Amino acid sequence: MKKVLILGVNGFIGHHLSKRILETTDWHVYGMDMNTDRITELLEDDNYKSRMHFFEGDITINKEWVEYHVKKCDVILPLVAIATPSTYVKQPLRVFELDFEANLPIVRSAAKYGKHLVFPSTSEVYGMCHDEEFDPENSELICGPINKPRWIYSNAKQLMDRVIWGYGMEGLNFTLFRPFNWIGAGLDSIHTPKEGSSRVVTQFFGHIVRGENISLVDGGAQKRAFTYIDDGIDALIRIIANKNGIASGKIYNIGNPTNNYSIRDLAGMMLTLAAEYPEYAEGAKHVKIVETTSGAYYGAGYQDVQNRVPKITNTCEELGWAPTTTMADSLRNIFDAYRSQVAQAKALMD
Repeated sequence: MKKVLILGVNGFIGHHLSKRILETTDWHVYGMDMNTDRITELLEDDNYKSRMHFFEGDITINKEWVEYHVKKCDVILPLVAIATPSTYVKQPLRVFELDFEANLPIVRSAAKYGKHLVFPSTSEVYGMCHDEEFDPENSELICGPINKPRWIYSNAKQLMDRVIWGYGMEGLNFTLFRPFNWIGAGLDSIHTPKEGSSRVVTQFFGHIVRGENISLVDGGAQKRAFTYIDDGIDALIRIIANKNGIASGKIYNIGNPTNNYSIRDLAGMMLTLAAEYPEYAEGAKHVKIVETTSGAYYGAGYQDVQNRVPKITNTCEELGWAPTTTMADSLRNIFDAYRSQVAQAKALMD
């Protein structure tokens, strides 16, 4: 019976992971977050109250609570991070302060108390790598010039990976996982109208619901390998279980190479699918696809990656895992999940 500490338990990965743990294992979840909107049903479920332990707090303030629970729990997942490109460009110091500085004491506590640290790296660490598939053991990590603050997220995460690896050389039990564009319900709020404030699938979805135009940055030719959240959580559960210590000291890409589509393709797929739903069809009729520049959309410090495909050989072989959800099914699941929220999203236009 493991005790799993999830910092950022109300976030996209945090709430999906908590739900899966409570539904399929006898593990206890100890969670901290500043909000509870995504985990309300878990907190109110009588079946889970004995195993779902929640504290409303902030990792930058409630440091004693965090250290106490690192000491108390078996597996530590520090999932608190800023992961929206517009913030990298507009507030790079905020990204560094939270994603690196605020997480460093948690990493040190995990080392101090001999815990299994499962840390979210990112596909962004590979930057503008030229490889057809990004290999966690061999690919070069290539970032742009200093005057492109977009790379501070990649650099902060890469530096943390290197620090954790260094602690591993001194005995820390760690696993680094790199999510490749995980998508699903609860990724960001569809009620946020401001462009660049959420990630691409949620952004497009909100525009479709409200009948707003979809902006393709620099033509939308850049590709991403999209991964459905349930597939990602499958891999994470195996890492936390860490059967026979297989995941210790490893770096895993968690992504779906077969779901590699351009952003333009994504917009087209979502509009086609929206037409099949009575709740979304009317809004979708008003949507036009327009083009914009990255400078106009994100700000002058943006630079993009044209292709980002994960090599998942070691993830599949060592964890006995494989992604199974197609792009079509991933999008349909998202459209199904938000059917009851259309009115609230539309109200943003009033």
